Amino acid sequence: MMSQSAFRFFRGTCHLFYEDLCKVTDLPNSPLTWICGDLHLENYGSYKGDNRLVYFDLNDFDEAVLAPAVWEICRMATSIFVGFDSLRIEPSEARDAAAYFLKVYSETLSKGKSKYIEPETAKGIVKTFLDNVAERKQKELLRQRTIEKNGKLSFAIDNAHFYKLDKDVKKELLNFLDEWLKTNRNYKNGFKILDTAFRIAGTGSIGVKRYAFLVEKMQNPSKYMLVDMKEATLSSVQPYLSISQPTWAAEADRVVAIQQRMQNVSPAFLSSVTYKNDSYILKELQPLADKIDFVVIKDKLKDIQRVIEDMAMLTASAQLRSSGRQGSAIADELIAFGQNQEWQKRIIDYAVSYSAQVKKDYDEFAKAYNEKYFS
Repeated sequence: MMSQSAFRFFRGTCHLFYEDLCKVTDLPNSPLTWICGDLHLENYGSYKGDNRLVYFDLNDFDEAVLAPAVWEICRMATSIFVGFDSLRIEPSEARDAAAYFLKVYSETLSKGKSKYIEPETAKGIVKTFLDNVAERKQKELLRQRTIEKNGKLSFAIDNAHFYKLDKDVKKELLNFLDEWLKTNRNYKNGFKILDTAFRIAGTGSIGVKRYAFLVEKMQNPSKYMLVDMKEATLSSVQPYLSISQPTWAAEADRVVAIQQRMQNVSPAFLSSVTYKNDSYILKELQPLADKIDFVVIKDKLKDIQRVIEDMAMLTASAQLRSSGRQGSAIADELIAFGQNQEWQKRIIDYAVSYSAQVKKDYDEFAKAYNEKYFS
């Protein structure tokens, strides 16, 4: 919930950030790039790619658009100051972390070569994290989220992770995904849909329609996958951009296309689908815990530095990987931007200033929330 901390508030109010950022007249010039749009400390995480290997990368593209590169890194730098303050980490350490992020980001751009992280190439706490994820069996997640009754597996309706659907709606959803699988040559005859349930969307997506499906692999009985289907809405960044965007057939097409460009390998099932005239993103459901827990490492500066380094490298790599596509700058422009480091101080100054604004906005929100204003 946004009322928990200033960082949670920051996460859930992406639109406020860009509403203010678009009015700033002295931001450094930067190349146009594809951005995830809502970059912050918790929008990096692990997932299984469609090749079944585990990766650590940017993992939320609901707000993705074509925008100046500095828009992405301004939000990330601000998240460092807001997030560290919420963890009660000293401001000087936050400044050092933000400066290090920009340094590694620039160095990665200047080399012009995208990189990626998987268990074999990871180091430090990210390696430990990915090793643990890779070893975790799918059945552990299934055990937490499903129940078996009369020899049949179904979702555990706990009104926390999953909610019961109306009987007719459930039937429609099951038929919809079954038909989609049958007509998709990549998945045809490979899966059987067992159950579906309603899911609550994340911090910044409350009110968005979202469903989960329990799927059995036909070629390997007793092996299952959880599939997520989330409604795609207009990017909260786009209203504040004067930059022309590609024409997408649907919002889910935008999200899926940009995610596939920016990630080294994307999750299984990643697709754009239309259900009852609404646009949805379909992909394998990833466990919510697959993010770096800064609460655990807040007193370990070496671990924090390593994570920040990885996040910076991944951000620059995603921009390089998606360069030269539908209006984004070519790699040569990104390389030149990375080689010029004069703009970095301005980004940090803005992040420091705006993090104070976030805290002020959060205090007003929390006061109103505690006074039952939103009730």
